[in-house]
Amino acid sequence: MNTSMYINGQTVLGTGKTIDVINPATLEVIATVPSTTPEQLDDCIAKAKQAFTTWKNVDDQKIVQAFHAIAEDILSQKNALATLITQEQGKPIFLAQLEVELTAQWINYIASLTIPVEHYRETNGKKITVYNRPLGVIASITPWNWPFMIAAWHLFPALRTKNCVINKPSEFTPLSTIKLVEIINKHLPAGVCSLVLGDGQIGGELTAHPFIEKVTFTGSTSTGQRILQNSINTLKSVVLELGGNDVGIVLDDVDIEITCQKLFMSAFLNAGQTCACLKRLYVHDKIYDQVVQKLTEIINAQVIGEGMASTTTFGPVQNKMQFDKVQRLIEDAVEQGATVIQSIQTKPEKGYFIPPTLVLDASEDTAVVEQEQFGPVLPILRFIDIDKVVESTNRSEFGLGGSVWTKDLQKGQEIAEKMETGTVWINSHADLSPEAAFGGWKLSGLGYSFGMGGLLQYTHKQSVHITEA
Repeated sequence: MNTSMYINGQTVLGTGKTIDVINPATLEVIATVPSTTPEQLDDCIAKAKQAFTTWKNVDDQKIVQAFHAIAEDILSQKNALATLITQEQGKPIFLAQLEVELTAQWINYIASLTIPVEHYRETNGKKITVYNRPLGVIASITPWNWPFMIAAWHLFPALRTKNCVINKPSEFTPLSTIKLVEIINKHLPAGVCSLVLGDGQIGGELTAHPFIEKVTFTGSTSTGQRILQNSINTLKSVVLELGGNDVGIVLDDVDIEITCQKLFMSAFLNAGQTCACLKRLYVHDKIYDQVVQKLTEIINAQVIGEGMASTTTFGPVQNKMQFDKVQRLIEDAVEQGATVIQSIQTKPEKGYFIPPTLVLDASEDTAVVEQEQFGPVLPILRFIDIDKVVESTNRSEFGLGGSVWTKDLQKGQEIAEKMETGTVWINSHADLSPEAAFGGWKLSGLGYSFGMGGLLQYTHKQSVHITEA
């Protein structure tokens, strides 16, 4: 198993401290990864800066062909890649396979985008052309929940716009990202896409480096705020996709059977470890009991276990820090008088397993409602007045996503217009599209990703004015 960083197209052994990569389902050490040293980081950035001098002039068609070849290469190794993801992240193998498939689809979509050039002509005959020029060397910091797919979300828009990019994956889940960068380096010139390894310290040094022109980061709000502070001296731009506490509002006209199946997937996909997962649910009083009953049936049907087992539908929390946080939130909710319903299925004695959990009768100021849990727990609150719900949920410091569940699409859209979130879904949640902008309001982020607008966040605008002499 490769545990090396990539600098200038070559595998390089780290000489800094080592970090154990732990399978969260078994608590076994599956690899030991050496950290990048500050000297190696400087060398990596210098090599990327040098590679940029030629990469910025590469023919667009060569990039498109390389992207398609990378996507094909990824799909040809789907099972091996999925196994690696499951071992380091914990998710069931079917979900890891889906992560690999979606990554290839996303890469092919980005390859299909053409970087626009705008043309204008003034009445005096002057011509103006507006170009989208590459920035230079981009830093990418990616999280542990979808380590393969989110890395691709960062890397390929940067590469498509002819930047060089350096990724630092989470120290909890570096292995699948190492493999992704290895595949990329088979198809792109040396130094164009690099990877460094380590904890938050090396990430901080990477994002603060004066030769880095832009930082793209997915992770916690507190880390995103530090990255933004680090950008001040050099005025480097940032795209920050940060914490969310996504709300779902269920009206009383829904089909309970169909809606609850969707609600479960929206809240508990990847054991709730997704930034845009449904994390607090408001259900109309008329159907509250029925919804709770149906969701209880669904969580009781899950098979909790190690992700490589074909029967497993529900995996562990990825790391001990997150495991402890989610456990504390559940315990606090009980202390505050809430009712907790957990899956009746037995869980393995070893591993960071928390069964899918519903929290009932919690007040809005309970921590499990106010804070982002990022784990397999869903507080469910009853309501009667929809306007009060919208007003209340909009007071949250987060504004990543929200959803409305109703057969009345007009009413759903009217409610959506009042919600202070970057994305609103009607009758679904967290099903992202590569074509639609995705980003957070308030403390949930800065800038946005996906689509043409997201792609062009990796460019400078340059207007060229031409007047005949």
